[in-house]
Amino acid sequence: MKVRTKPTPCRRRSRRASTHFILALLSLLALLPRWGAAQQLPMLQAKGVQIVDAHGKAMLLRGCNVGGWLLQESYIIKTDTLGSQGRIKRGLLRTMPEAEMEEFYRKYRAGYVTKADIDFMGAQGFNCVRLPFHYDLFLTAAQRSARTKALRDPSQTDAYVQSLSTWYDANELFADSQTLDGFRLIDQVLSWCAANKMYVILDLHAAPGGQGTDPNINDNLLPLDLWKRHDAKGRLIYQDITVRLWEKLSARYRTDGRVAMYDFINEPHNLNVEHDLSADNTELHGLYARLIAAVRAQNDQHLLLLEGNGYGNEYTHLTPDQFPASSRANLVYNGHRYWCTNNPKATDLNPNQVNLIANLAAFRDRWRVPVWVGETGENSNEWFRAARQGLEAQGIGWCHWTLKRVDGRTSLLNARPYGSILTPEGRARLLLNVAFANCQPNRDVLAALTQPVLAHAPFKVLRLPGTVPLADYDLGRAGTAYQDSYSERTDFHNHTPINEGGVYRNDGVDLDSITDSGTRGVAVGHLAAGEWLNYTLTVAQAGAYKVQLRAANGSATAAKLLLKLDGAAVATLAVPGTGGPNKWDTFSTSASLPAGRHTVQLYVEQPAAELAWLRFTPVAKAPASRKPAATQKAQSGASSK
Repeated sequence: MKVRTKPTPCRRRSRRASTHFILALLSLLALLPRWGAAQQLPMLQAKGVQIVDAHGKAMLLRGCNVGGWLLQESYIIKTDTLGSQGRIKRGLLRTMPEAEMEEFYRKYRAGYVTKADIDFMGAQGFNCVRLPFHYDLFLTAAQRSARTKALRDPSQTDAYVQSLSTWYDANELFADSQTLDGFRLIDQVLSWCAANKMYVILDLHAAPGGQGTDPNINDNLLPLDLWKRHDAKGRLIYQDITVRLWEKLSARYRTDGRVAMYDFINEPHNLNVEHDLSADNTELHGLYARLIAAVRAQNDQHLLLLEGNGYGNEYTHLTPDQFPASSRANLVYNGHRYWCTNNPKATDLNPNQVNLIANLAAFRDRWRVPVWVGETGENSNEWFRAARQGLEAQGIGWCHWTLKRVDGRTSLLNARPYGSILTPEGRARLLLNVAFANCQPNRDVLAALTQPVLAHAPFKVLRLPGTVPLADYDLGRAGTAYQDSYSERTDFHNHTPINEGGVYRNDGVDLDSITDSGTRGVAVGHLAAGEWLNYTLTVAQAGAYKVQLRAANGSATAAKLLLKLDGAAVATLAVPGTGGPNKWDTFSTSASLPAGRHTVQLYVEQPAAELAWLRFTPVAKAPASRKPAATQKAQSGASSK
């Protein structure tokens, strides 16, 4: 039998104090928001034409998308012949069971973007991340399996739609926010970003039914089903489901300041009479009106990002006056900018087409709403700098596309090629190569996006005597670090590559892979008269140098190059024909170089050659001449007399 003793008064006071402390602690914990929201950022809102924080301070959102992660786009992971995530899955299912495919995607999502990736973006100075996601991440495993059946066999599409209708009516869609992948992944990103004081834009990149005709973007079963598909009850069921999804997202993140904006639908496109839809965005307007009302009905005051027709840019019938007055607060209008001019005076005749900077600013000022560029990129570093300069001069924020790509030059990070996603070896290498620790930062892209627009700096530390790889020209704008006849793409009709060789760097300079022994495998090619490259380097010792150039010239015409030091010509290099573009030879000249930090420029007078490197070797001084011994003695004797 356990003997119970009566506590002394001292013990009673101690227990009472402990009890009071525990109750107080529990009360305090009850007042704290759930984990994640504890790292709150001030909620953003619209004030006139600006996005501002809770204190009214203007916020210029500069960020990066994490595309290719929660929706695979074929060109990002180099499966272009497959063309969409759905086709990739069909290919995988030809060689593996569905459970094994789902396990691969679980591993892919776990490793493609991690906390290390987000920390890296935060360290570069970005203040937001746009998170593109697929709606199927908010389905249960069984529901996603039903969609997979329709992916494998299009004749099952009607059955899938009927299942969606049944789940919708039973309130079984997006219902368990604690276990569904989509909510879990969003929570994860919000926590990572908040630790870096970065906002998150939630982007429904692949909407139910598909918002356009391009399966690579929206991974649809059939084109434009979001706008056309009716269920057995005559409902536009995919639109009902889209509204339901945003209701669930709003219910979860309604007061979460870490979320900057809800991006309702990414890049709706080809909503036109050619596809049996209206000519004035009537369908898009109707869905936006429903989405705005659904979110605001939950007393959710987040910024709502609208995207126009035509890949996010055309706003006929979508301007603020087309919505009820109660729906106009905290709207933001989006532009997607890729292969267009950055000329600040260029305009589109359609004032509701906003991918040009002048139209963006005019639309903002006309309707007194903030505008933001949710996607921009896929161009050269020169274009990136010009776009930043033009947008930020107008107080317009932007979000680069995208964080990482396989064999990518325009992204922040480059992942090595891995082979084929359809082989076990290829998938294993893909999972390994896309991990942050195995990706290579594209230093030139990062400099273009994060450094002052006119910044000029060495790409690599270069010292003489030594070898200068010619692909390691300086970081900076065209006209400062280099000059190339075609350095940015400003017309979406012109598909000429900016970097003809497509390797190593993302400027207008054309760089080719080469097989010449003794080089790093990259050469400057496709040269034109008047082009040049600058190299900031340090000369350790003044004096005469032997200058060697490694080059190949497949033309009968000799190439002629000038070597300039701080703007003044110091040597000429001639490169006669070498017998073919892959026939490499070394050509020599000499130059006198002063000690210190200098800019060496390689200037093209007459093109023809591919150029790999310059090598600078000090010319040894000739030893002082020694007189014959007899002469020395005679002179010595004469001087002693």
